[in-house]
Amino acid sequence: MLDPQDLYEWEPKGLAVVDMALAQESAGLVMLYHFEGYIDAGETGDQIVENLLESLPHQVVARFDHDRLVDYRARRPLLTFRRDRWSSYETPTLEVRLVQDATGAPFLLLSGPEPDVEWERFAAAVSQVVERLGVRLAVNFHGIPMGVPHTRPVGITPHGNRTDLMPGHRSPFDEAQVPGSAEALVEFRLMETGHDVLGVAAHVPHYVARSSYPDAALTALEAITAATGLVLPGVAHALRTEAQRTQTEIERQLSEGDEELVTMVQGLEHQYDAVSGAESRGNLVAEPVELPSADEIGLEFEKFLAEREGDS
Repeated sequence: MLDPQDLYEWEPKGLAVVDMALAQESAGLVMLYHFEGYIDAGETGDQIVENLLESLPHQVVARFDHDRLVDYRARRPLLTFRRDRWSSYETPTLEVRLVQDATGAPFLLLSGPEPDVEWERFAAAVSQVVERLGVRLAVNFHGIPMGVPHTRPVGITPHGNRTDLMPGHRSPFDEAQVPGSAEALVEFRLMETGHDVLGVAAHVPHYVARSSYPDAALTALEAITAATGLVLPGVAHALRTEAQRTQTEIERQLSEGDEELVTMVQGLEHQYDAVSGAESRGNLVAEPVELPSADEIGLEFEKFLAEREGDS
C-alpha cells in the first residue's frame, strides 16, 4: 500500500487550534463522520452534516485529496455557465473540521463525498488522523430503509464496539450481507486497531427512503448527543421543525393517495405494534408477525442503491 499520509494535508491554523483544545480535553475529542453517496435512506446523515455546518462555528483541520479519491465521471461536479463563460465550479471537498457545540466544547467532523477508490488507503489515513488528533470516540451515522411506518417512533440500530453507549437499542437481525461502504470499512479498520467506534443507523420507512426524512435525522442526532455529551439544541430544533412539516406533507399525500398505499401503511403499523407489544412482554414471537429476513434486508439495500444510481 502507498503511504496513506499522501492522501491528506494538514491546515496549520486548524491543527494548532486542535492542539490547544486537546490541552484542555485530556480525555480526547469526539469525531463524527459521514460520507455522501452511500445508502443514507431519508438523507439522514446528509441532513445532520448540513445543519451542523450551517449552525455552528467551524474551521478546517485537514483536507483529503479529492482529485485522487473522487471519480468525477460517476459524480460529476457542477459548473455554472453565465452568458459566454464558466463562472464557478463546485469543488468536491472531503475535510476534517473542528466544530464547537452550543457550550463551546470542541469536536471533529469528517465529511464530504464517499471515496470511489483506494478505500483501504483512505481507512488507514483516517486512522492516522484519529491518532494524531486524539480522538477518543468516532461516531458515524446514516439511514437504512426498513419496513416500518412513519406514524411510529424511528428505530435505531447501533453498531461498532461501543454499542454500550446506546442502551435499550438492539439489532433487528443477527447477520446480513449488504453492499459495502467506505464509512463501514473505516469503522471496521478503526475497531481492528483498538479505537472506540459507534455507528448509528436510523430506520427509515422504505416508502420515503429516497426523500428527505428529518424524523430519522433528529432521532440519530439525539442518539449521538446522548452517547457523546455534545450539546446541539440549534441543530435539533431545525430538524424538529422540518420533521413536523414533513409529517404533515406525508399525511396530506396519503389522504390523496390510493387505497393500496394506505393499506400498506396500516399493515406496517400492525406489524410494528405487534412486535413492540411482544418486546414489552419479553417474547419476540408472541404475535404471528412476518419479519424481514437478513436476505430481504440485503435486497432492500441493493434495490435502494440501484434506484439512487439510476437517478444519477
